[in-house]
Amino acid sequence: MPQSLSNVLVHIVFSTKERQAFLSDPDLRAEMHRYLAGASSALGCSVVTVGGMTDHVHILARQARTITLAGWVRELKRRSALWVKGTKETGAFQWQAGYGAFSVSQSESVAVERYIARQEVHHRGLGFQDEFRTLLDRHQIAYDERYVWD
Repeated sequence: MPQSLSNVLVHIVFSTKERQAFLSDPDLRAEMHRYLAGASSALGCSVVTVGGMTDHVHILARQARTITLAGWVRELKRRSALWVKGTKETGAFQWQAGYGAFSVSQSESVAVERYIARQEVHHRGLGFQDEFRTLLDRHQIAYDERYVWD
């Protein structure tokens, strides 16, 4: 086959360092989501949706064939942290060191998109750490609680 084609949908989740509410201003949060979408697109990874809360983000996007998952997330965090530090008064903004990345089938993409869009409703009764543990368990990812949070 002379052409390489792919549709690898990934649900990426990461939080601010120590889950600080750096994104508590709704305008800043919306700007961050737009910035992350643009940065991902610039890396060749088209975004379906970006959402999140005051202390974390969710990104549903198509991974480009030309970038590793680790490289993609590293660049998203690096570029967005530099942007927010350079343009906003947010104090010592940092993302956590790690992230979660979950495969999404095309047939489930609408459900994940809806899940990301409903973050505010979802988090009325559930904190980020419990949400993240649920995602890890649902995707059968083994983890050691001592190394998940920073």
